[in-house]
Amino acid sequence: MKNNRYTSTKVACYTGYFVQAIINNLAPLFYVTFQNEFGISYTKISCLILVNFLSQLVVDISSVKIVPKLGYRVSIVTAHIFSAVGLISLGIMPRAFDNHYIGLVIPIIIYAVGSGLIEVLISPLIEGLPTKNKSGEMSLLHSFYCWGQMSVVLLSTIAIKFIGSSNWIYLPIVWAIVPIVNMISFTRVPIFTPVAEGEKEMSIRELFAHKEFVLAALIMTGSGASEIAVAQWASTFAERSLGVNKLTGDLLGPCLFAVLMGSGRVIYGFIGDKVNTRKALMVSSAGCAVSYLMISLSPVPMLSLIGCGLCGISASIMWPGVLSLGARLFPKGGTAMFAILAMFGDLGCAFGPWITGFMSDIALNSDKITMEPLNFGLMICAAFPTVMLILLFSIKFKTGSKVQ
Repeated sequence: MKNNRYTSTKVACYTGYFVQAIINNLAPLFYVTFQNEFGISYTKISCLILVNFLSQLVVDISSVKIVPKLGYRVSIVTAHIFSAVGLISLGIMPRAFDNHYIGLVIPIIIYAVGSGLIEVLISPLIEGLPTKNKSGEMSLLHSFYCWGQMSVVLLSTIAIKFIGSSNWIYLPIVWAIVPIVNMISFTRVPIFTPVAEGEKEMSIRELFAHKEFVLAALIMTGSGASEIAVAQWASTFAERSLGVNKLTGDLLGPCLFAVLMGSGRVIYGFIGDKVNTRKALMVSSAGCAVSYLMISLSPVPMLSLIGCGLCGISASIMWPGVLSLGARLFPKGGTAMFAILAMFGDLGCAFGPWITGFMSDIALNSDKITMEPLNFGLMICAAFPTVMLILLFSIKFKTGSKVQ
């Protein structure tokens, strides 16, 4: 009976990450369409990404005070309401507004509120379940973000192939069905919290008093930037820089990225309790840096697309791995710990893709840079996993055997 109760909560949590994948990966499929239909530059598209993740970051910070007052159930249901309304608005507002760009920004802010709450709430809900292999459970949970990303890319790309890119507005409305259904699920499933009732959670000040937490937060920033820079730009990169058609580019770019990232998380889900997390993250960071260079510097388009896939499997354990480290080091970290780590992760998610677009525009307007604009922007992103690797070495020196 208990296992069945846990299962219903797990399924709702898994679907929650599927919802977040819809929010973060649907709009990037339309960046070229936005450029053609609304005349938006690389930098303005980068600002859309920035708005999304900075909005999520604000929610991450606010949730430390809001979630304890509202409770987990009310908060997670509210998250799904914002997600659904934002997606529906994305299908309506851009063409309804004279300023099309504002018509894109408003829906993004709305669904970013939902995504930010989902990020803060789902991980501690899984952490709170009375199960073994916490690292594995966390990685398996995050694999559903990847399956969501794969599904969004695959189904949306095929749909656009049949209905035409001019009818893209219908897809966000259809995808809004998922958060609506899961919202209903979360009104019913059992809710478990990571810190037992009656026990005091650590405060933000207490968390930041530990050097281990500061390092984990900085690594989380690199994790977000490393993962999302490719995820957000892969579709546009395939079309603009590699010159392949949209269907081929999406299937071998963001879709391959998602499949291999999800596979990596599932594998880690089974072996997470047997692996040294710090060393696994170091290998992951090094592989991700190499992948970025492969994507941006390879003279053969197919190798660049393969690099997108390799980046997916390299980055697969970054986000759940750092969360697991935090939960292991600070078992009473509670909502504050997950919220702050999510905030730093979203900071990386915001600025990683923005830097990519900003540097791409610099290359586009420079006579001295001969690379394709997005190739140059993605090459710069190799710095993110490289910095992660350096910080992971610092954790070893500063915390010794505490981080395993």
